Amino acid sequence: MQGAPLPAPRRTGARYCCRVLPVIGAIVAVCGVVLLSGSDPLSLASAIVPAATSSMHRFSGANRMASGAGLSAAHTGARDMLMQDSITRMPKGTKFHCNWVAGSKRALAGQAKADGSKYRIGVIGGGPSGAAAAEIFAKDKELETYIIERKMDNVKPCGGAIPLCMVDEFDIPESVIDRKVRKMKMISPSNRVVDVGRTLKPNEYIGMTRREILDGFMRNRSVDLGAIPINGLVTKIDIPKGDSDPYLVHYQDYEDKTAGGVGTPKTIEFDVLIGADGANSRVAKAIDAGEYNYAIAFQERIAVDEEKMDYYKDLAEMYVGDDVSPDFYAWVFPKYDHVGVGTGTVVNRPDIPKYQKAIRERAKERLEGGKIIKVEAHPIPEHPRPRRVQNRAALVGDAAGYVTKCSGEGIYFAAKSGRMAAEAIVKLMQGGTRLPTQQEIEETYIADYDKKYQATYVVLDLLQKVFYSSNAAREAFVEMCDSDYVQKVTFDSYLYKTIQGGNPIDDVKLLFSTVGSILRAQATTPKDRTFSNPVESLKRL
Repeated sequence: MQGAPLPAPRRTGARYCCRVLPVIGAIVAVCGVVLLSGSDPLSLASAIVPAATSSMHRFSGANRMASGAGLSAAHTGARDMLMQDSITRMPKGTKFHCNWVAGSKRALAGQAKADGSKYRIGVIGGGPSGAAAAEIFAKDKELETYIIERKMDNVKPCGGAIPLCMVDEFDIPESVIDRKVRKMKMISPSNRVVDVGRTLKPNEYIGMTRREILDGFMRNRSVDLGAIPINGLVTKIDIPKGDSDPYLVHYQDYEDKTAGGVGTPKTIEFDVLIGADGANSRVAKAIDAGEYNYAIAFQERIAVDEEKMDYYKDLAEMYVGDDVSPDFYAWVFPKYDHVGVGTGTVVNRPDIPKYQKAIRERAKERLEGGKIIKVEAHPIPEHPRPRRVQNRAALVGDAAGYVTKCSGEGIYFAAKSGRMAAEAIVKLMQGGTRLPTQQEIEETYIADYDKKYQATYVVLDLLQKVFYSSNAAREAFVEMCDSDYVQKVTFDSYLYKTIQGGNPIDDVKLLFSTVGSILRAQATTPKDRTFSNPVESLKRL
């Protein structure tokens, strides 16, 4: 959901630690009040997450700088040498584990392809992550770039919200943006309504898109730059046996119109593979990237009359309550000529039809007489995969698990990860003269991504556990969002992916007022409904 990102303040590592610990402590304190049981949970809510997020974002710049001093690449010429003086090794098994090696210093030896041909890059998946990666690769004319997408007009079920910074950072034209949301209504379990957006400046907004339009634009741009498109479905990937052997990708080619719609079986070789093929990633399975838990996102596109559509022209609604989701939120987001109405859940996926019925009921006043024009459902990853790089194959976007808890935001992080992975690999390949190694990709793309965004994932995970854990906590969450301070710092963190300051005193005041809100709500709010699905809840992708 995003203009040009504002420069993040620089802070030292010591200051980072001094500021992180109180915030984590505050969150833990709230967790204790809520009596969490450890619940887990598409993209507009990150504009509403509490001020604790702002605090973590304020130190994220410091984290990048402090850690960057230890994980800095010596860029000389074509980056012919990577230097790593002191990289923090993360415990094996953690969400962001990538087997970093401290203190290494290596020259990137040239090893041009023996037959004189160009190295071939295969980007599997044509959504924002794949398109962003293919665009970077296609700009390097010493590489031969392909982008494989099974459905060129794919309509992914998604809230479709993008932050303002993405509009400028990825050169998204206004023709791609259906609506500019400047107002939101937060509706609590008891139907208390809080208006959000009072702190937005006249030029600030959340962009609402349709994925078939956004994805198509980004993908076509990569093709215009030289990426070779293949309309096909990848069915199998043969992993290379030698260090320089290619990946053999089997796919059904849908370009052959004589094949009766099932496609013609074909194969193609790639020297580097980018897995941008979503939650059910074929690339992830081929490289044994491990499993992750997932949410089911369900959305109905509903055409409403002109009067009701005018109501939603720059307004979105977000509903919380265990009737619409036990661990997430439900939404009504405006699109070009209709609204997207949906919900999602991790912990009780079998009841998603019941939750969808409930959101239609709660929003019925403005949906009455509407016609359902499309029904969509899709799995959404809940955390990064245990492994995101194997040999010369790297995962990005949903395939890697880059969706935030609490907000469910994934579009920006998908595009950003695709670009970061491609930029790192292009530099490592030195004008198409060599192949990158697994360690090199981990020490650049993975390390850089984690250091930039790990704090965001951790804090939003905690916030979801706190504020989506019970109806009492949800009531407190909506009440908290009535604060101008909360609205400002959270919109800033969402729209620009950085925070320009913030007031620690106001943070402390907010903590105490939030604890008070939760205690009051616990005394007056009905308890959540119970449910049980012990078998289905263990399923993983």
